[in-house]
This record gives sequence, structure tokens and C-alpha cells, in this order.
Amino acid sequence: MGLDDRNALATLRAAFTGPDSDEVIGRIFTCWFALDPEIRDLFGADMTDQRRTFGRVLDWLLGEFIAQRADEPVSLLAQLGRDHRKYGATKQHYETIAHALFATWAAELGELWTGPVEETARDVVNLIAGVMIGAADAEGGPAWWEGTVVELHRVSRDIAVVRLILDRPLDYQPGQYVNVQVPQVPRSWRYLSPAMPPDPEGRIEFHIRSVSGGMVSNAIVDETQIGDRWRISSAHGGLEVDRDGGDVLMVAGSTGLAPLRAIIMDLCRFGENPRVHLFFGGRYPCELYDLRTLWELAAANPWLSVTPVSEYNTDPPWAADYPDVAPPRGLHVRQKGLLPEVVSSYGGWGDRQILISGSRAMIAATREALIAKGAAAQRIQHDPV
Repeated sequence: MGLDDRNALATLRAAFTGPDSDEVIGRIFTCWFALDPEIRDLFGADMTDQRRTFGRVLDWLLGEFIAQRADEPVSLLAQLGRDHRKYGATKQHYETIAHALFATWAAELGELWTGPVEETARDVVNLIAGVMIGAADAEGGPAWWEGTVVELHRVSRDIAVVRLILDRPLDYQPGQYVNVQVPQVPRSWRYLSPAMPPDPEGRIEFHIRSVSGGMVSNAIVDETQIGDRWRISSAHGGLEVDRDGGDVLMVAGSTGLAPLRAIIMDLCRFGENPRVHLFFGGRYPCELYDLRTLWELAAANPWLSVTPVSEYNTDPPWAADYPDVAPPRGLHVRQKGLLPEVVSSYGGWGDRQILISGSRAMIAATREALIAKGAAAQRIQHDPV
């Protein structure tokens, strides 16, 4: 039965969802590197994030296969195949990871490794490898773009705004995200969202917040220098505003502002737009780093309104070391509280298109709060978490 055998698919999925799932995923990579030792050089020193992401994607794919849904898995695998060209991935690499996955399944399942399960496992690995290889071979564009850092602004203790000029323009939709590699952490990539629409001259801007344990984000905020050369992948994601789809609620936590800001700036090209209400939140007032830009956009576009939100009313002492972010009069009065609570206190926003961008926890909390107030889940957009 292969991919139609839901029981066999559930057995395969269970091998990676138990208490030892991290160790099992680690054994897949150990097997892969034994089959193809050179592949290890394509990864950074710390592979924790790669293993975790691999496990999440595999779990999601098997869940979709169990539900007999194929369109989204095939679309994701094709996207990954195109995107993984930036790592130097080849057909051989996909074939060896397929062998490693198959062998690890066989070893882990033991007596559960029956004929039907083996057949299903073979179909799963063949589908994964085949779609990714085919998509990579069919992609005619470059595997990556390179650019030079031309401006660096440390706007808060752990937030930086970085502007680059790319060697050739990158085509993307406002609201999408790209994968970025910086010279300070070679072979490690981090997803960032451009904070402005695509520019025909190759200019691009990113907003980055350093996070605990985040090698790439910390390196960008603390170590970036003018003249650094960055490598950027093709764009992914689907955050967007339907200009004929009614009014819009946007919720941005910290540097999650970037993709929503790009969408707003793109909307400024049009004479008429749906009303857009943006809530922009941070821990302290001083971390609302781009309020002046938002004030300028709102002053020139009557369809845009902005409500600043901070968890605390006053700034910490270290705020004096960074630029004053307070805008001129004109924005809504800053609200105090947690962003999900403040936004949902205004109601369910059930008549709005809703876009949320920020940390995984903020997205989940905001989405849950809005749905509890009556917002339609199908009208809520956010990037994969």
C-alpha cells in the first residue's frame, strides 16, 4: 500500500515522537555522515537547530501523509530543494540522507519493521529525495545572492538595523523572509525578513534582535562591520494583504515589525487601501525602535494607524546609551501591557485580515487570544513557527 498505508505511516512517525526523539534524529545524522563523510563540512559546529528542524519537518510530513494530504508536503519539499542549493547540496547528498533515514527506521523499529512498514518507508524516502532533487534541478535562478553591509545602526541594547547593497537585485514579495549567512558564523544560516520592499538597485534592510543562544543573531548584532559580505537565499513565505479583502490588523512584536513594515511601505504605492491598524510592541518604550518611521508613514497615509505597546512604562538605565525613539505627536497613545492582551482587549477583530509577526510564543499567544475573542482562524496569517 505504501503511502496509502496509514498504519504503517503512523508506525514510522512514532519512531521520532517519543521521549528519545532527539537521540533518534541524531542517529540519522550519524549514519548519514558515516555514509558520506564529506557532508559534515557543509554544516556548522553546532547542529542542534538543524536536527530540531529536521525532526519537526519530518513529523509534519508524516502527519500530512497520514491525513492523505500531499499538495502542501510536495510544495514544501520543492521549496526546500530549491533553497538547499545554497548549502551546495547535490543529488548524492539527497540519496545518502534517504539511505540514512531508511536504515535508522529499520534499526529503531525492530520487530515493528514489517513488510508493509518497509514498503511505506521506502516510498516516503523516495518521495522526499525525488521531489527535492527534481525541484533543485529545475530551478534556473541563482543559488544565493551576495551583498555588502553599507550601514549599521545599533538602535537598542540587543537590536540592530543593517542595510546592504546586493550585487544584483533580489526579487521577493513584501512580507516574505530569506535565509542569511554572515562571515562571522560560516555555514550557519538564519531566517530574516526584509524590512522594505524589493529595490531595483539592490538595497535591502534587516532588523535583527539577538537572542539567548542564537549564534547568528548575536554575531550580527555584536560583530557586524561595514563592508561585511553577506550571502542571502531566495525568498519564502506568504504574508500578504489582499487589498480587496477588507480592513487589516497587524501585530508586530519587536523585530517582527520588519515584514509588516515592508508590506505597509509597499501599500504606500497605491492611492487607496483598506484601513490598516498596526500594534507594535516591545518590552520597554526604548525598544520601539522604528516609531519615527511609522509616524512618518502614518502621517502621509490616512489609512494607516499605529498603536505602540510596551510591557513596562519606563525605560531601563541603559536606554540612555541608544537613540531616542520617541516620535513627534500624532500616533496613538502608547499602551502598557503584554501585546496579546492589549490587542485582544480591543475586541476580536473578526472583520479584519490579521497578520502577526514576532517570536513563536508571541504569535501563539496572540493568535489564541484573538480566536478566543471571535476572530476567524482562517483569516489569521503568520510565518511558520
